Amino acid sequence: MIQTFAEKVIAFNRQLSFTGDLPEGFNVVNPFLDNPETMEVMQAFYQKYYNDNCERRFLIGINPGRHGAGVTGIPFTDTKRLESVCGIPMCSAHTHEVSSLFVYEMIEAYGGAERFYGDFYINSPFPLAIIRQKTGGKWVNANYYDDPLLFEAVKEFMIDTLKKHILLGLDTTEVFVLGKKNADFINRLNSEEKLFEKLTVLEHPRYIQQYRSKEKERYIDKYLASFFSESHNAGSADPDGWSR
Repeated sequence: MIQTFAEKVIAFNRQLSFTGDLPEGFNVVNPFLDNPETMEVMQAFYQKYYNDNCERRFLIGINPGRHGAGVTGIPFTDTKRLESVCGIPMCSAHTHEVSSLFVYEMIEAYGGAERFYGDFYINSPFPLAIIRQKTGGKWVNANYYDDPLLFEAVKEFMIDTLKKHILLGLDTTEVFVLGKKNADFINRLNSEEKLFEKLTVLEHPRYIQQYRSKEKERYIDKYLASFFSESHNAGSADPDGWSR
């Protein structure tokens, strides 16, 4: 029996585990192991939006933040958006993630969650949260590329993860990489592994929300223009006038 896209993503998340050695001061947070409700809301989300066998386009993030997918298990989705937009409440946690705010405004501009998730899949080459310990013992978000030793420690896991993402049913002719520094590293991996034909780079939602919030509409337009560019599926007209 053929698995749906949702079933494949849920199975992928159920087996997610990183057992490699990290440089001193770094750690990995696996929300699927830390909170049983994360697994429940994650399954509800994918069953709602991905219960089909349709191919989707790929948005590549960095790695989950502690207040977004690091809690909900759903990329760029905090508990606020999970409930208010997706209709899936999470009782054991309440989080606000600035990246989630931009992403869901962009999704609304695209045509809403059902339409967007019907066309796109968002995830990361390192799909678990990474944290680092600051002086004084406080733990904060970290990116996989923050330290050369950290990147080398997770590189093979990232390559393997990207290959597993592709097998879910992704279009590899063009992928959208969120964040310019992220794109530098994804491009490096892609040069070695030849995973994607074209990488289109977009500013990361957190950067936009934190440093360019007054220009947010311009960046939303940039995202939509990239998604509906004539270079992809040329000749097919979108009902709203965009070329798709």
